[in-house]
Amino acid sequence: MRDNKTSQAAAEYDANVHKTIPRYHLFHEETLDLARAIVPKPQAWLDTGCGTGTLILKAIEHFGPVQFVAADPSGAMLQFAAEKLVNRDITFISAGSEDLDYSDSFDIITAIMAHHYLDAAGRRQATRNCFTMLKQGGLYITFETIRAASETGTQTGLKRWRNAQIANGKDPEAADRHVSRYGSELLPITLTEHVQLLEETGFSVAEVFWVSGLQAGFYGIK
Repeated sequence: MRDNKTSQAAAEYDANVHKTIPRYHLFHEETLDLARAIVPKPQAWLDTGCGTGTLILKAIEHFGPVQFVAADPSGAMLQFAAEKLVNRDITFISAGSEDLDYSDSFDIITAIMAHHYLDAAGRRQATRNCFTMLKQGGLYITFETIRAASETGTQTGLKRWRNAQIANGKDPEAADRHVSRYGSELLPITLTEHVQLLEETGFSVAEVFWVSGLQAGFYGIK
């Protein structure tokens, strides 16, 4: 039984995530670059679905002293995050976005590959909570696995994703197992549906800012 919602145990996540998600390192680079452009001097930052804490570690290097909150529904992930971020002044919360409540508290909220595990109601609640927790003018950034606009596009994307995993060192059976999660454990929505959700939640700006294959990055400004 897995100790988190990803396809690998928390202890194996850092070593295997790059084999599983093509261009994963760019998610963090693009997130930090966007944050610098919109909120260059954040005071408070929530990373929800923080995993093992890698994004926060990189954000500390880029932004210096920031009040970070790291949240994740997996206790195992939080344990590794706490070890990675030892001696840092960080608050750790064992919860998913859909269960968080810190009204008007954060300049930036990031949710990297976290909300695509939620059903429609859970995703809407998680997005609404992120909106509520932002200060006015605050920035929300999320990366997710997406659904293409057509079934042909989706199936093509899944084939490419399987091929990329094998090229990155996964055996074909493991790649097949991961792709089989699409539509069952991974519950993607389209680019258009993502933007509509951000707009309906109340964000004054809702944009797609990065797409590759079946992964995409979005941002909203409160």
